[in-house]
Amino acid sequence: MRAMVEASRAEGGCLGYSYAEDVLEPGLIHVAERWRDRTALERHFATPHLAAWRACWPEFGIGERALTLFETDDGTPT
Repeated sequence: MRAMVEASRAEGGCLGYSYAEDVLEPGLIHVAERWRDRTALERHFATPHLAAWRACWPEFGIGERALTLFETDDGTPT
């Protein structure tokens, strides 16, 4: 998990990337990401470190995920 966060933060266009465990629901991990634009996010989805991280999910008991994407239209980064 640490390697994933470090590699993601080092990507061009990454403005913020963090994981946090939910205090009321142990085992639930929240991921907060901020990207300069949609192109940077799409590049992130294609990185080898993301593919490697996803391949480890069964080992960590990660089964499902929900993705919510927010975009701004006022010129601020997404």
